[in-house]
Amino acid sequence: MDKSVFEKRREELKSEMHARGLSAMLVSLAANRYYLSGFELHDAQCNESSGWVVVTPGDDYLFTDPRYLDAARQVWDENNLCIYTARKHKEIAEFLKGRGVDSLGFEPKALHLFDYDKLAEEFTLTPTENLVESLRIIKDQDEIRRMDESMRLNHELFEYIEGELIPGRTEKEIAWLVEKFFREHGAQELAFSTIVGVGPNAALPHCIPGETKLRENDMVLIDTGCRLLDYNSDQTRTFWVGDKPSDRFRKTMDQVRAAQQAAINIIRPGLSCVEAYRAAYAVFEKDGVEALFTHGLGHGVGLETHEPPSLSRAGQGQLEPGMVVTVEPGLYDPAWGGIRWEYQVFITEDGCRVM
Repeated sequence: MDKSVFEKRREELKSEMHARGLSAMLVSLAANRYYLSGFELHDAQCNESSGWVVVTPGDDYLFTDPRYLDAARQVWDENNLCIYTARKHKEIAEFLKGRGVDSLGFEPKALHLFDYDKLAEEFTLTPTENLVESLRIIKDQDEIRRMDESMRLNHELFEYIEGELIPGRTEKEIAWLVEKFFREHGAQELAFSTIVGVGPNAALPHCIPGETKLRENDMVLIDTGCRLLDYNSDQTRTFWVGDKPSDRFRKTMDQVRAAQQAAINIIRPGLSCVEAYRAAYAVFEKDGVEALFTHGLGHGVGLETHEPPSLSRAGQGQLEPGMVVTVEPGLYDPAWGGIRWEYQVFITEDGCRVM
């Protein structure tokens, strides 16, 4: 991606910072770091950072350790690059103070308490909430192109996997076939660990695939996605294994698809996030099955699989052109199973488009 794209994003962040009286911003969330710099979309593990970006009204700075030096040089001006070692916090403080930085906004959800305590010894720290995410929530044309490609591969996966739902295969085996397909067809990685639930396990919205075998005349729920061109897809399908779905399966599927369509019919710019949820909920409520709908209607997707906005009873804000959200109602009965059907939807200027 052209470096000017990242520079433009940092300029947009600077406008947001100015409006909030922030003289500098420490970006520690991996997806936000990548969005602003093109550097390292992932951290090595949950207790280890690949680096930080600091944005100021003038220059911007990238901090990382020697493992990432060559990668950093590819995307960043070496004059504004700090490679820290064992004295990480002291070295960062010396670097920034030498450039006139003595206070930092920071991301509380992505900064370990250990790092906070060390930085608080050197800087005045101000918490922020979704400052970079408020920029990421609106996708540009290139981001939508990448997400369309990611979703294209997801559709191809489901066309393939339906033919592999053979009685006797385990949930784990199906999950492996999903991952193998994605890898062999160009995906960088899974967007998240694939969910496969057979029979009653389909009532677990985040079922971990196990040794339960596919059975003739039973359901299987598969929720999966891939990362392609750095952006994620997210899609759920529920299949019937056998020639003739049961009456309950057909009825529940009809209810789920009707709830989904009710939401899609009204999704447009200006619609509140909670109203999208309520449209689906009302369909279930009319049929008296709303208690079996145990999660929100959907969420944003992009560099992360789950990002703002949230289409739920607690959802805040309104839909805007350029947002990408999932619409994934489901009904779950632990004694029987569950059905979820998911589309990824792009908010257009006058409505929405299923991706």
